[in-house]
Amino acid sequence: MAHNAPTRTDGGKTVIVDPVVAKIAGIAAAEVPGVHALGGGAARVIGNIRQAVGAKDYAQGVSVEVGETEVAADIAIQVDYPERIQRVAANVRSAVEQAITEIVGMKVVEVNVTVVDVFIPGDDDDEQDEARVH
Repeated sequence: MAHNAPTRTDGGKTVIVDPVVAKIAGIAAAEVPGVHALGGGAARVIGNIRQAVGAKDYAQGVSVEVGETEVAADIAIQVDYPERIQRVAANVRSAVEQAITEIVGMKVVEVNVTVVDVFIPGDDDDEQDEARVH
């Protein structure tokens, strides 16, 4: 459900819809060192299919609530092993808050980070090899 976030000026109003804010938050979160991917297992599978056809979903694993002047965001991430999870989560919060504040121009009231998985190098390679054999 997309809410409008109108900003009034003398010349008219600017409306920023939820998917735009979610996309900006997702890009900021994905750029944080230690974040392997956004979203849980099913979202990543769908994301991989989209990438295979050349369409990337930058808002994968991100949900936002946009009010008149404030934003709350929920971000689901997969962290690279052996990164410090609390540090990565704090950096995601900071990056998302900064991006929404600077790019969207709205106040961030909270950024909730859910760590849904830890990526261990080699795990995905084994699964892909098994899939190719069958």
